[in-house]
Amino acid sequence: MDLLNVTAASIGSIIALFLLTKLIGNKQMSQLNLFDYINGITIGSIAAEMATSLESDFLKPLLAMGIYALATVLSDLASNRWLSARRFLEGRSLILYDNGKLYRNHLKRARMDLSEFLTQCRTGGYYNLDSLQLIVMEANGRLSFLPKPDARPVTPADLNMQPQPDSPQIPVILDGKILTGNLQDSGKDMQWLNHQLAMHHYTPKEVLLALCNPDNTLSVYKKEDTNRHTDRFQ
Repeated sequence: MDLLNVTAASIGSIIALFLLTKLIGNKQMSQLNLFDYINGITIGSIAAEMATSLESDFLKPLLAMGIYALATVLSDLASNRWLSARRFLEGRSLILYDNGKLYRNHLKRARMDLSEFLTQCRTGGYYNLDSLQLIVMEANGRLSFLPKPDARPVTPADLNMQPQPDSPQIPVILDGKILTGNLQDSGKDMQWLNHQLAMHHYTPKEVLLALCNPDNTLSVYKKEDTNRHTDRFQ
């Protein structure tokens, strides 16, 4: 009987978490502020306690989870509506480096020592501070970098070039299955797809992935069932 209760409670907590997540909205970890993070941990802890508790009263943990979820939604609404609420809940950006000057007090406020600061710079692809104009710690804890004009990558605009607009590849075959909706969205039909596959000497079932390119060609990747062992990436 206890196993049945745990199973039922686990399924119920999963459903509750799914519904609450839909209510709160999808966010990446980097987009979570401190309040969202704490509420997420608390809701997960309540769900785990609900799943393993042998008590038959599930209303109290569900109510508690709903209150925490509602608090998260209200905090997001307040952050979107009022700048002062956003600064209070999410914090403010800090300038750590500006035109050759390191701001020690801002590093202390960010609780970041120089070793971690340099590590974050290297992770961002910058090994020379002299090539940077500005470094900002955003409210989500990540560093943003503004390179100096002479250290920025060259763009077509710098060379007075006007490249043609590009568009993404559209998958039309996934694991041997033809995606007819994507094929229609790309402006192609089955006759075109069969012709392209015949040029590669493949049938749809032999294709792991096929992508429709902007230049009206098809990139085809065959199913490979063989294993390839290498130590190069260890």
